[in-house]
Amino acid sequence: MRKVLCSLKNACYGLQYCFGTQRNMVIHALIGLAVVVLGLILQVSLTGMFFLLTAIMAVLVAEAFNTAIEKTIDLYTIDRNTLAQVAKDVAAGAVLLTTFFAVIIGLFVLGPPLWQMISRAL
Repeated sequence: MRKVLCSLKNACYGLQYCFGTQRNMVIHALIGLAVVVLGLILQVSLTGMFFLLTAIMAVLVAEAFNTAIEKTIDLYTIDRNTLAQVAKDVAAGAVLLTTFFAVIIGLFVLGPPLWQMISRAL
């Protein structure tokens, strides 16, 4: 049980590090929170909320892996290295792809009720 608690503590420290040092992690989390609030305001279905939360979590997980990869490369070398830069760029690209996926999910889930709300207001 002690090992489990130690692992949980280390995982929490890792998340604390990400949110405390990575600006993009905070930005993604705040946007995710805004999307959830908008979903609640628009009374999105439970299924729709599940898709939104899945997309938000995917972006946060991708950002955490990106941070882990960047820090591992920084540990390996402080010199400018082409392969190290490629690895960092690919990790950042994975975050970008995940973010595009989240935006598409957001448009599919939030688009129709948002459009209805705007149409009624006009």
